[in-house]
Amino acid sequence: MEENRQEEILEEAAAEADEAEARDAIEDTPKEPQSEAEAPSEADTEAQPEEQEEQKKRGLFGKKKKDKKDIQIEELTDRVQRQMAEFDNFRKRSEKEKSAMYEIGAKSVIEKILPTIDNFERGFAGLTEEQKEDPFVQGMEKVYRQMMTTLESIGVTPIEAVGKEFDPNFHNAVMHVEDEESGENIVVEEFQKGYLYRESVVRHSMVKVAN
Repeated sequence: MEENRQEEILEEAAAEADEAEARDAIEDTPKEPQSEAEAPSEADTEAQPEEQEEQKKRGLFGKKKKDKKDIQIEELTDRVQRQMAEFDNFRKRSEKEKSAMYEIGAKSVIEKILPTIDNFERGFAGLTEEQKEDPFVQGMEKVYRQMMTTLESIGVTPIEAVGKEFDPNFHNAVMHVEDEESGENIVVEEFQKGYLYRESVVRHSMVKVAN
């Protein structure tokens, strides 16, 4: 029994010695270098400064910061757009003022012509039927019609008055009359014809209005 026990002890000691040698062998084995995929390449090493510079240019939330050149371009673009808008407003304002000046000048000239038209109409109104057949009168009537045609072609038109309701925008009431046959506030007689230039009044009609 003692001999068997000694043999078991010797076998266990031998097994422990083998395990110790195996552990020492594993620890002494040299480690393999990193693979090419794990080791940093020269390109990555060179790219690191560029990436750092790019990160410096980026602000919060990963947005790229604007450099001075981009800021100057934006400022110049904004300035040009503002100047273009100002010039467009100036052009429109100038055209409007020019149109208003032209209309004022045209109305001034028309006002000076209207008394001549009035004299033609007064002269024709006092003629008898026999006098209207006179060649001279017929010639003057043609001149009158030519003048009226010319005025109409540039936008001058007479204001309708007789039989129309009185409108202070177009009529100037110089007399009032009680007339049961005519409606209230109706123009019954025209003393002087009024005229429009396009849509503006050159001269108001001078009229008699029924109350």
